[in-house]
Amino acid sequence: MDQNMYQQYVNILKEELVPAMGCTEPIAVAYAAALARKTLGELPEIADVIVSGNIIKNVKSVIVPNTGGMHGLEAAASAGIAAGDADRELEVLAGVTEEEIPAIRDYLESHEINVQRADTDRVFEIDLRVYKGENSARVLICDRHTNVVKIEKNGKPVFEKDCSGDAETQKKTDRSVLNIEDIVEFAEKADLNDVEETLQRQIDYNTAIAREGLGKPYGARIGQVLLASYGDSVQNQAKAWAAAGSDARMGGCDLPVVINSGSGNQGITISLPIIKYAEYLKADHEHLLRALIIGNLTAIHLKTGIGCLSAYCGATSAGAGAAAGITYLYGGGMKEISHTIVNTLAINSGVVCDGAKASCAAKIASAIEAGLLGMNMYKQGSEFYSGDGIVTKGVENTIDNIGELARDGMADTDKEIIHIMLKKRA
Repeated sequence: MDQNMYQQYVNILKEELVPAMGCTEPIAVAYAAALARKTLGELPEIADVIVSGNIIKNVKSVIVPNTGGMHGLEAAASAGIAAGDADRELEVLAGVTEEEIPAIRDYLESHEINVQRADTDRVFEIDLRVYKGENSARVLICDRHTNVVKIEKNGKPVFEKDCSGDAETQKKTDRSVLNIEDIVEFAEKADLNDVEETLQRQIDYNTAIAREGLGKPYGARIGQVLLASYGDSVQNQAKAWAAAGSDARMGGCDLPVVINSGSGNQGITISLPIIKYAEYLKADHEHLLRALIIGNLTAIHLKTGIGCLSAYCGATSAGAGAAAGITYLYGGGMKEISHTIVNTLAINSGVVCDGAKASCAAKIASAIEAGLLGMNMYKQGSEFYSGDGIVTKGVENTIDNIGELARDGMADTDKEIIHIMLKKRA
């Protein structure tokens, strides 16, 4: 691997594996709201929250952290306006104190907050507008959670850049350089001093929130149910700890996580199984870090073709990444890791994303189970072959097929999911 590509791989890990507190879509809304208030310079009387369908889908049911259990777009916007720190971006609500929580609820109950679906073809768009008397401010975020493309004060631009996404993409390392062969080579040869801080933060943060989820009754308690029902085998612990991290996140826990591909759930799904298997196998710290490199970069590679938000559940790609990292811990190389990824994708691809909520934890457990089955299939001399459904010859070609399925084939599915979720029921 040449030095330029090596540095690109380091940069991708550092760009993707960043801390966030709470589900990233409501936190992005809170960030936009906090930035709008900061731009306005005073507490607004009215807020308009205009968002794409996928934002509605991923904010509708999840509890916003540090709000005392409130959920939904109005709660996210209120929290950002009343108590958020825009300078902290995806940790915008991390500094909210117990004393400030009543102010968030009071703002929600005493001010006008209007939510509407944006007339846009964009999957990811947040248009947050606030008003106080004759003054107004606007913040527009497109394509990524912190990709602010426009800030206005009283109708005049304060900041503006191309909303096509190209400008933001150019600032980030090109993800198209990723491929499984080079990911494995990079993981095996990387100077860990270049990535250890990033990966250790992922270990520390994601383990802490999983432990929190196992200790308290968050969400549907999927992690706790798994341990109570199926025991403490390493296979079950891998699923239970990851599910518990999601239980806590979806239940409004205020602990941060280190995300992957813009998602805390995906960051948890990749890291916790690898961590638990490293403990079980008594792997040294170096092998744990190298396994996490493989897991994280594999998931990012898969998600690049799928897109940020879609009808394709991101836990599936994250589960494939986790299985790839665990395969490495068992001594697997390029061949074994590639077959594990293909087997995993053949099993669970097509699971739909119907928004962030308690059941995400169960989908995470299913995705990890598929990954472990995919790994053990190849260990037992079994595999799926080219022509078995969407599987084709070569891991990269199969990954391309998954991207096409999720990005193009499931586009109408995504619209129908949003339609179903927004239907008024008696």
